[in-house]
Amino acid sequence: MKKLFKIPEDAPLMGTVCFGIIDRGTNVLQIRPSTSCPLNCIFCSTDAGPKSKNRQTEYIVDLHHIIEWIKELLKIKNYSVEAHIDTVGDPLTYPWLVDLIQSLKDMKEISVISIQTRGYLLNERLIEELEEAGLSRINLSIDALDEELAKKLSGTKFYNVRRIMEIAEYIAKNTSIDLLLAPVWVHPLNDGEIEKIIEYARKIGAGKKWPAIGIQKCEFHKFGRRTKEIKYMTWYEFYKRLRDLERIKGMKLILKPSDFGIEPRRSIRSGFRIGEKIKVRIIGPGWFKGEKLAVTHDNKWCLTVIGDVEEENIVIKLIRVKDNILIGVPII
Repeated sequence: MKKLFKIPEDAPLMGTVCFGIIDRGTNVLQIRPSTSCPLNCIFCSTDAGPKSKNRQTEYIVDLHHIIEWIKELLKIKNYSVEAHIDTVGDPLTYPWLVDLIQSLKDMKEISVISIQTRGYLLNERLIEELEEAGLSRINLSIDALDEELAKKLSGTKFYNVRRIMEIAEYIAKNTSIDLLLAPVWVHPLNDGEIEKIIEYARKIGAGKKWPAIGIQKCEFHKFGRRTKEIKYMTWYEFYKRLRDLERIKGMKLILKPSDFGIEPRRSIRSGFRIGEKIKVRIIGPGWFKGEKLAVTHDNKWCLTVIGDVEEENIVIKLIRVKDNILIGVPII
């Protein structure tokens, strides 16, 4: 049974991949207020869902806490910012999602608000609330239109792709929210479904302002979920297949940041280097087994410490600093 850990309100919200805010040097802020997911997708790169074998903790951030941090980051970004809610679970599990979107809408620096979801918890009433709050786009992951295959890929026998399709059509035809279908290409399991999903996106009128479909490549991650049935395509093979489909379907499938108005933008830099030794304070359980959650000595960054440490205050060596995602190991 995983613990639900509420991030302390005095803790920084940058430095981890699983919660808070990620700034990768563009005008997009990735916002991650929670980590939970109701599904158990057999290809999940973050091992999300009730059947997770690697996670020991789910995190949740208080609404006021994350809003204050977003406001601070917007002072650097200034204008035309996309707030993209793309948790390591599903953002629809966040109990204050509508309030979060409403707050983002009220920030003059933010021009686009988007979410990434598998749609399992969506319904028409919630969609209307999200629309009223100011949501710009839903990136909806549908990986197969075949009902049995969709159940298999979701790892959840209650998953009903027909219901998700009803929701997709409702969004596309009855709301101002733009819809992008974002299937994960799980080779070879759903090879025969990708063309169907492309046609479906065209049929329902997805992509009025942004692309109608954004196909994702299934990738293997150390702590992700996998089965022997999945064969991982190389990036060369993946793009070759997309180019072939572009010719067949007459639809743009190889997308670029500019298709979404993404551009380089000034960002906060931690200033840390790989191999650097720093003092940290343990504040809670880690996301995965064998990890701890910590903050830097100046309380400006959160980070992950790999190791079952007992002391509260320790010295670590940093082994990752890319994109301000900080990971360290204790110095014995």
